[in-house]
Amino acid sequence: MSARKFFTQQQLDDIKLSVQSAELDTSGEIRVHIEEVCKGEVLDRAAYIFQKLGMTKTELRNGVLIYLAIKNRKFAIIGDAGINAKVPSDFWDKTKTIMLNNFRDGLFTEGLCQAVLLAGEQLKQHFPHQRDDINELPDEVSF
Repeated sequence: MSARKFFTQQQLDDIKLSVQSAELDTSGEIRVHIEEVCKGEVLDRAAYIFQKLGMTKTELRNGVLIYLAIKNRKFAIIGDAGINAKVPSDFWDKTKTIMLNNFRDGLFTEGLCQAVLLAGEQLKQHFPHQRDDINELPDEVSF
């Protein structure tokens, strides 16, 4: 099954809605990227996608990427320098554990949405929404 067909349109809409909800009260940016196969190390691939999606270009360096390779069953969360400097050192690992627990039960949409919302809480705390904020990156899932 292709990455695009792994989720229904409703599930993709739910993920997008969680991104929009998480970004409501923050200047931070969250992206979800899904691929069929991750070639090589998952963190290396996620870092490449992070760069390719232009996530290092946010003004406050507060972008977060949630990466999933469905056939390999690999996933990663990458935060840019701004957010990584602010979150507790174990935050991303705890978030990945929540995702993994959902994924083990076949709840991929729920795992992604929970991770997005958790990242949004941290972004809201450390990078609150400013009056002149603009949505710097698309909210849709990328493939």
